[in-house]
Amino acid sequence: MQTTVVKPLVFSALMLLGGMVGAYADPLRQEELDWLQTMAFAAHQTDYSGTFIYQYGGHVETSRITHIADRDGEHGKLERLDGPRREIIRHNDQVWCDLGNGKVKIEQRQGGREFPALLPEQLTLLSKNYVIKTAEEERLAGFHAHTMVFQPKDNLRYTHKMWADSISGLLLKSEVIDDRGNVIEQYSFTQLSIGGDIDRSWIASNQPPTASPAHMPHHTHNSHYPHDAPHVGDPLLAGTFPKMAASIASGWRVDALPDGFRKIAEVRRKLHGRDAPVIQMVFSDGLAGVSVFIEQSDHDDDDHDGLSSQGVIQVYSKVIDDNLVTVIGEVPPQTVMQIADSVRNGNNP
Repeated sequence: MQTTVVKPLVFSALMLLGGMVGAYADPLRQEELDWLQTMAFAAHQTDYSGTFIYQYGGHVETSRITHIADRDGEHGKLERLDGPRREIIRHNDQVWCDLGNGKVKIEQRQGGREFPALLPEQLTLLSKNYVIKTAEEERLAGFHAHTMVFQPKDNLRYTHKMWADSISGLLLKSEVIDDRGNVIEQYSFTQLSIGGDIDRSWIASNQPPTASPAHMPHHTHNSHYPHDAPHVGDPLLAGTFPKMAASIASGWRVDALPDGFRKIAEVRRKLHGRDAPVIQMVFSDGLAGVSVFIEQSDHDDDDHDGLSSQGVIQVYSKVIDDNLVTVIGEVPPQTVMQIADSVRNGNNP
C-alpha cells in the first residue's frame, strides 16, 4: 500500500545557488575545519537547556530540550510544549517515549542526527560534497553566533545554513533552503542556557520497561510512512532503528546514487501497520539522509508510481515487478526519483 506525506521533520535544503561553481571552490581551510569539529562535538559534550522552534511551511512547533553529558554518557530530554503531550528521554543509545501513560522503550539509537547535533563527527564527506564557507555573524538567543553555509556541488541536494555559539560551538539555528532561496525548514533556539545549574532530577538510574513492537507509539512529530524511518521523527529519535533489526545483505542494490552518498545500514525490519517485515537501506552524504524501503506489493489501487512532497521531505514510490519501492529523502524531488528508478534486485537474472 502506498503512503502519503503527512508531516516532515529533518530534511535538508537547497538544490543550489550556482552548483557548478562549487566544484572549483578552494579546499576547506584548517581554521574552518577546526570550527566544524567544535560544532560537531559541542552538542554531545555540552550541558544545555533551552526552548527551540521548529518550522516548515505553515507549521510551527515549540519544544524544550535538555542535554547532560557526564561520566555515564549522554542524557537528553525533549518535551513538546504545544499540541498533544509528548516527552522523549534518551540515555546514550536507549530511547523512551512518554505520551502521558508511562515511559515506553521504543527504539535503539544508531548514531542519528538531531537538533542541535546536525553535524556528523566525521566531516570528510561534507567537504567532498559541499562548498563550506563562512557568512555574516549574528546574535541569537542572547549568544554571539558564527555562521556556516553548506552549498552542494550539484543540483541533487539542498543547501544548509547553520549558526553556532562562538564560544561553545553549540548550534543555535539551522535553515534548509530550496533552489529559489526559500527557507523550507528551520530550527531556532529562542531561549538557551549553556552550562551552569541545569536540572538533572529526570536522569533516572533505573530503566523503564521495554514495550513490544505491537505497542510502539506513533511518532506524532512526523507521521508519514514509515512511522519510524531514520531521519524522520522527533529530534531525539532521528536515525534510530528497532533493537530487533539486524544487518543483512538482501541482494537489492541502488545503481544511481548521487556522488558522495554511502550506505550506512541495510536491515530487515517490522514497521507499524505492516504485516510482513520490509527491507530498508539507509544512505547519507554527511548531511542529507535517504532511506530506500522495499516490500511486497499488495497490488491495490494505491500501489503505483507517485511523488509526495512537504517541506524538505520527498517521498517517491515505484512498483518494480511485485515489489513496492519507496524512497524517502532529505533531497530534492528529482533525486528521490532518480534513486527509485535505479533500484534493482540483484538476485534476479
